[in-house]
Amino acid sequence: MRVEIWSDIACPWCYVGKARFEKALAAFPHRDGVEVVHRSFELDPGRAKDDVQPVLTMLTAKYGMSEAQAQAGEDNLGAQAAAEGLDYRTRGRDHGSTFDMHRLLHLAKDTGRQEALLDALYRANFADERSVFNDDERLVGLAVAAGLDADAARAVLADPTAYADEVRADEREAAQLGASGVPFFVLDRKYGVSGAQPADVFAQALTQAWGERTPLKLIDDGGAQACGPDGCGVPGR
Repeated sequence: MRVEIWSDIACPWCYVGKARFEKALAAFPHRDGVEVVHRSFELDPGRAKDDVQPVLTMLTAKYGMSEAQAQAGEDNLGAQAAAEGLDYRTRGRDHGSTFDMHRLLHLAKDTGRQEALLDALYRANFADERSVFNDDERLVGLAVAAGLDADAARAVLADPTAYADEVRADEREAAQLGASGVPFFVLDRKYGVSGAQPADVFAQALTQAWGERTPLKLIDDGGAQACGPDGCGVPGR
């Protein structure tokens, strides 16, 4: 069974939702039969790379809330993250474009390091003091820590077209599937789960999707010849 997860590194609920989903998956009896694929979604796709601002400034401008309300929201998210065992800085974080991060995640997918890089990016954005935005060398360092080659990461960051089509394709597919926000989980292209749901909701979705997989139906005329581990059948004479 395949689970596809659309998310953005700038999305705090994606950070929390990933932990909740992983808790459910760890307890799932068929977890070894589940393939998890992470897909790109930008909350702010038109944002320029050098347009970086404090999170509180972004929240007050985007949602029309007061700074006190924005800070209260961050404090609530910090508590939600802590409940999942995650570090979360509720003060002093930045917000900016995540396009380059998504491009690096596609490079990491090609080398089997996507999960490691995604975790590193989440930690860097939500827990570390140093900003991850508009800092290529910071991203290269995170990529190397996740097991990627430094020169390969620098080459992607130096070429704005590298993996750009893959990022945009993920985003178009999310829209086609009806995702208007993230995190968005799709199980075997049959079930969708929106938001950072509790772990028991993810557990129920995994169980239902696994149980409703369509078994392969064989059409056998009883006399067809085939090859197997013990050799090939010889047509009757």
